[in-house]
Amino acid sequence: MVHHDGSALYVSSLAPKVGDMITLRLRTHRDHQPATVILRTVHDGEPVNVAAEPKEGDGVDVWWTATVSARNVRTHYRWLLHGGAFGYEWLTAAGLVDFDVPDATDFVVSATPAPPGWSHASVVYQVFPDRFARSAGSPDELASPPDGVALPDWAVPRAWTQHPEGRSRNTPREYFGGDLDGVREHLDHIAGLGAGLLYLTPFFPAGSTHRYDATTFDRIDPLLGGDAALARLVRAAHERGIRVLGDITLNHCGNHHDWFEAALDPAAPEREYFRFDPSLRHGYECWWGNRSLPKFDHTSPALRQRLVTGEGSSVRRWLRGPAALDGWRVDVANMTGRMGSIDVLHDVARDVASAMALESDDLVLVAEHGHDASDDLLGDGWQGTMNYAGFTRQVWCWLRSPDFAEHFLGLPVETPVITGQQAVASLRAFHARVPWRSLLSSWNILCSHDTARIRTVVGTAERQVAALAMAVGLPGIPMVFAGDEIGATGEWGEDARTPFPWHDRSAWDLGTLDCYRALLSLRSTSPALATGGLRWLHVGSDAIAFVREHPDETILVAVARSQAEPIRIGLGDLNAVSVSHLFGFDAEVVAGQAVIDVPSAGAGVWRVESE
Repeated sequence: MVHHDGSALYVSSLAPKVGDMITLRLRTHRDHQPATVILRTVHDGEPVNVAAEPKEGDGVDVWWTATVSARNVRTHYRWLLHGGAFGYEWLTAAGLVDFDVPDATDFVVSATPAPPGWSHASVVYQVFPDRFARSAGSPDELASPPDGVALPDWAVPRAWTQHPEGRSRNTPREYFGGDLDGVREHLDHIAGLGAGLLYLTPFFPAGSTHRYDATTFDRIDPLLGGDAALARLVRAAHERGIRVLGDITLNHCGNHHDWFEAALDPAAPEREYFRFDPSLRHGYECWWGNRSLPKFDHTSPALRQRLVTGEGSSVRRWLRGPAALDGWRVDVANMTGRMGSIDVLHDVARDVASAMALESDDLVLVAEHGHDASDDLLGDGWQGTMNYAGFTRQVWCWLRSPDFAEHFLGLPVETPVITGQQAVASLRAFHARVPWRSLLSSWNILCSHDTARIRTVVGTAERQVAALAMAVGLPGIPMVFAGDEIGATGEWGEDARTPFPWHDRSAWDLGTLDCYRALLSLRSTSPALATGGLRWLHVGSDAIAFVREHPDETILVAVARSQAEPIRIGLGDLNAVSVSHLFGFDAEVVAGQAVIDVPSAGAGVWRVESE
């Protein structure tokens, strides 16, 4: 009956400059009208009320319009609907309420530099280099380093056909021999999925195959092929229209990092990069008490200069030259700059964004965040987050297989099973706390190298397709962990890092691969799925449907976890005459309704045809 979101149908600019005028629109149904609509915004901390006018209609809806100044870096606003078919009701990003609520869920427009336009249309493909592809050698042979490179003392060589031990002392030490040239040799597979952004987990030298314990940020690990291999990969990816994202840890390094080993000398300038304290268990602050991962102290200007802001800093140097990356994913970004009484995270995030902008305004900056990231997505630092809290949890809980009993993403309990109503309510609650632009820039993650595989979580190919349709259909950028597309399984992080079976096509689920290619290719070409607004049309226990609306296109999506009653969508509510089938479930138009058949778990996608 009433709707507003941050998309182009409702907001004239997602990246105004301070002082620009913004036109905002509210949609109401012609048969359910308020007498008065007021837009309440905030200027310099003080509420300002602007009367909205009913400017236009489309036969079904009335559009109320108000124009305000983007006076501050963040423009907060909400709508008051009064009289007529309404009483006294506020519309915020959390929905319509008939009582006063705090400003925490107000709509927000940020007058800060916007993420690059290409990023919203992307599909992210995540590669864990050691397990994706070898560029040389038989899969039955034990991994060996490139010619002229010594095998590190920590490495335990494995054959490509072996399964990781998993939860053992060898977990970070198992070396399968994947490398960057191996990734390059399989770029056509990645491009064929419709993926336009390749995300590589760390590639710096380290003391483990996960490489989050870097020993330097100044070169690429020789085990992966060194600097030249990264340059070859980036160049070949760019030739195919694929951008490349690196993974950097700004929260900590390894205890054999050049800087930390220098800092062991109390007189060394690097000493201030870390927090040494004899009262601490290991004598210095480290990540979750792990002595091999000393934390950076971001109150040190010298550290900030060397790691982030300086011309030769770790952040900036890899954004130029023959191996120029297209941005960074920041590991444990939620903990970066946070240490006891110290909290300079927002300063660090702004510094990273500003430093990257000195190299190019066409770069992506995404933060890993394991829980609610809303307080850290202010628009002037991280562009978006890996959305475990506001996407992954809801999908897992709604689509979970009865046979999946692993702990629930950090909680010491089994993953719960919830209804579609609960899933949507949770999604809406998280969406309400994140600015629209940040939501579009966040990643819809079904699984990653740190979690169970989505196929294992949901149990069947049909439910995996349902999960993928949510990643593709909802606001945000879908991310695929290499192997998902062929139905790879795994009960927890290391179990899910089994090498990609390039040598054994019989292990591939080709039906799932076809679905990934179809849905991801659609996502990479659809303006509605990239940036369109979101309206929920049907929310049942076992099936949901929503529409994504863009000035150039409207896409209808239905998703189910099991057989359900047909979903009926009134075409009049969409100002449409028909729908055209794009994927999955069938639908027919009957008496002005799109009737969607839901015979099983899965999904359907249609283009909405207007008059």
